[in-house]
Amino acid sequence: MSVRVQEADFDVGAELSHLTDGNKRIGGLAVFVGLVREMHVREGYHRDRVDAMTLEHYPGMTERALEEIEAEARQRWPLEATLIVHRYGRLEAGDRIVLVAVGSPHREAAFEACEFLVDWLKTKAPFWKLEETPAGEKWVGAHVGDDAAAARWEKKS
Repeated sequence: MSVRVQEADFDVGAELSHLTDGNKRIGGLAVFVGLVREMHVREGYHRDRVDAMTLEHYPGMTERALEEIEAEARQRWPLEATLIVHRYGRLEAGDRIVLVAVGSPHREAAFEACEFLVDWLKTKAPFWKLEETPAGEKWVGAHVGDDAAAARWEKKS
């Protein structure tokens, strides 16, 4: 288990090498790297240019929330290694925001767990996002599509 919230950028190759180093039980590694988009799609068609985004969070609370999301993935799939690195601060278009990597003996578990983690991070991680656009600054939240993606992972009673 590894969860980090940091302002500094990360080296994807170095992070993956460290994650898998010496663990010969990993048969599949699924990886997601999220980047700041230059355009933000609203309501499916309208595009706003995004020059930068500032991510804010509460230290301690954010790490605990990410650890809980990661623990849920470990309960659902047979995982050998997990990594979540999430940045905060001011990020410009093209900058890396998040790295999610999941190692498992089998690729299917790695793919599913990675997708689960990304979907839940998008909707359940306590980050506040302020977009800088030519029209000014605006706070943004989860979108309907994000909520729908996360909802498919909810446990049925």
